[in-house]
Amino acid sequence: MPLPLSSQVDSVLDLAAVVPVVVIAEVSDAVPVARALVGGGLRGVEVTLRTPAALEAIRAIAEEVPEAVVGAGTVITPGQVAAAVAAGARFLVSPGWTEGLLAAMRGCGVPFLPGVSTASEVVALLEHGVREMKFFPAQAAGGTAYLRSLAGPLPQARFCPTGGIGPGNAAEYLALPNVGCVGGSWMVPADAVAAGDWARIEALARAAAGLRGPASAQV
Repeated sequence: MPLPLSSQVDSVLDLAAVVPVVVIAEVSDAVPVARALVGGGLRGVEVTLRTPAALEAIRAIAEEVPEAVVGAGTVITPGQVAAAVAAGARFLVSPGWTEGLLAAMRGCGVPFLPGVSTASEVVALLEHGVREMKFFPAQAAGGTAYLRSLAGPLPQARFCPTGGIGPGNAAEYLALPNVGCVGGSWMVPADAVAAGDWARIEALARAAAGLRGPASAQV
């Protein structure tokens, strides 16, 4: 079942089976992209902090698309943590983590996914009491075989794999017991955004929302 619109976001992994990873170059694209994704059934929208427009895009979505759950991705500094939350981000995602970044994310008041790509990084986060993580870059770091291997010795860790994931392999990831969701950008192709083809984005989002594995049954 989808989360009620008024509910607090407790876990990024339980938002949906697929979290769109969105790069916004023009603030004017933010709201129509978010509306198209929500229309297709994907409420969680991760706007990456890779462009000068990103923070204003997050603010616009938070103010104008209340049915969306907007978050910030590519968060790599404590300053970005504060700025993203101030802009309206309801969750944070990082490609990696440091002690300083982790402290900032833990104190920001919204759920977060620090990035890992090795067993040692997973163990270090577990020592800090963090059990939900981003696995990045998923395909390059070992893909489903690596995650399946982690499930035995580290069953308490849950992941959102991102990086090299698309409609052809997303279901394989979602079938793993330690995967709560996957992240990807395939439902927001740059040419569709440039052309203002919101109907295409909505259709791609609807297909992505239909990807359901055993780990996503509680969403």
